[in-house]
Amino acid sequence: MKPAVLALLAPLASPLPALAAGSAVGQGLNLTAIGMFAVFVLATLVITRWAARRNNSVEDHYAAGGKITAMQNGWAIAGDYMSAASLLGISALVFTSGYDGLIYSIGFLASWPIILFLIAEPLRNLGRYTLADVVSYRLQRKPIRTFSASSSIVIVLLYLVSQMVGAGKLVELLFGLSYTTAVVLVGLLMMVYVFFGGMLATTWIQIIKAGLLLTGAAFMAFMVMQRFGFSLNALFTQAVQTHQLGDAIMRPGGLVSDPVSAVSLGMALIFGTAGLPHILMRFFTVGNVQAARKSILYATGIVGLSYALIIVIGFGTIALVASDPLYQGSQGGIIGGVNMVAVHLAHAVGGNLFLGFICAVAFSTILAVVAGLTLAGSSAVSHDLYVNVLRRGTATEREELWVSRAATVGLGVLAIVLGILFEHQTIAFIVSLTFSIAASSNFPVLLLSIYWRGLTTRGAVIGGSLGLASAVALTVLSPTVWVKVLGHATPVYPYEYPALFSMLIAFAGIWLFSVTDRSQRARNEQRAYAGQLVVSELGLKAAAAARTA
Repeated sequence: MKPAVLALLAPLASPLPALAAGSAVGQGLNLTAIGMFAVFVLATLVITRWAARRNNSVEDHYAAGGKITAMQNGWAIAGDYMSAASLLGISALVFTSGYDGLIYSIGFLASWPIILFLIAEPLRNLGRYTLADVVSYRLQRKPIRTFSASSSIVIVLLYLVSQMVGAGKLVELLFGLSYTTAVVLVGLLMMVYVFFGGMLATTWIQIIKAGLLLTGAAFMAFMVMQRFGFSLNALFTQAVQTHQLGDAIMRPGGLVSDPVSAVSLGMALIFGTAGLPHILMRFFTVGNVQAARKSILYATGIVGLSYALIIVIGFGTIALVASDPLYQGSQGGIIGGVNMVAVHLAHAVGGNLFLGFICAVAFSTILAVVAGLTLAGSSAVSHDLYVNVLRRGTATEREELWVSRAATVGLGVLAIVLGILFEHQTIAFIVSLTFSIAASSNFPVLLLSIYWRGLTTRGAVIGGSLGLASAVALTVLSPTVWVKVLGHATPVYPYEYPALFSMLIAFAGIWLFSVTDRSQRARNEQRAYAGQLVVSELGLKAAAAARTA
């Protein structure tokens, strides 16, 4: 029976509830993991205190003063992007489906050339702190910022729900705390990082997390290869002999069987990344366009190396975990479910010490991601909605900074509440919805605002809203929600992924409502494209110098 593949997209929404179920590798508290967890939290609090002394302005809070180097930003982007689902979730997909389990890693990695060649340079040149800075450059400030900020906040909240559920389950497992107490603890840590340390603290937490995740994956892959004499052929041969599907795990077709679902999934993974506000925000932390481009190259290399290691880890779970009775439950399945296989593999190759390290890495992953998400959400509230919509650009820097911090507290409290409410809910569809909304609302508006002269405010707002609404509607009507969650016999929308159709609706809506806009405002916006193009290509400083001359 095909696994619930959407669950494996959730950054620890699915893997960690499985973790909480208990494991053959040790019941009760994991003292090693607790010790490593305590060291990581202490280190991040020291970093936050250090960063707080340098977090004195809006630019410091949103963009670390633009002083992050290209290499640092590349590591931070990788840390912000790679959730523990990259290690636990994709490994589980390979464990169940073999070759096809790598679809997710390829889709995630393929998004970076899109960002490098289409987005990074114009984004850095046209914007200051948020995605809305770019799309509102020549369009009407109030409607376009309201739409862009609202879409970004929806994406942030959806992502935070899955992160908070996973974090609560992990802390519950390690410390024996109640789930509610665990979620509150994680939420408080998240608020402290962003409230006091801003982007600088968030950046270094993400850098540390990326290093830990890459180190853990590299050690695990090395130990797997050592077991098989560093021969991939021996590893794959053992995996084929062990897996119940045999040779089929080395062929495509076991996970996504129809072309529409394959294309739709690919579009969500590739283009959704280019619309995630917490990822795009990172390009404002470097000093120039060259550093922004180099950041992408570094991030692509780090993410690509991690996913290459996951190939070995995934097939290693088949070869070493599937047939080991230590990891089998009383019913014959993997203890804790298939999402636990990478954790079991950590114990199989490195014992309790390495198991504790992987658990600590999983928690550091959550803190790094939720910090980036919270900062992106608070900046949308303060910079876009408060300063540029409500105050029409007249707010002082001090006001903006305090509104951002207040928004951080508000988002933190809301994330805690939602995390508690969704403890027992099936939330796999939320993560799919996150990528689909990003691909269907933020990405089309961002892309066309940069490259299409004919874009108008009416087209961007209506078309982007249609993309957002259709992504939500198709997800609810899909088999994932309509059948598995709501209990209907047959789905209204027969495919699991909506991006193929919701993106087409978004682009078509943007085009239609732009070309039919005959207002004077629309003509002014189209004429302003020439000036935007100069800034987009030359950069703000070059364009300002040209105007002065």
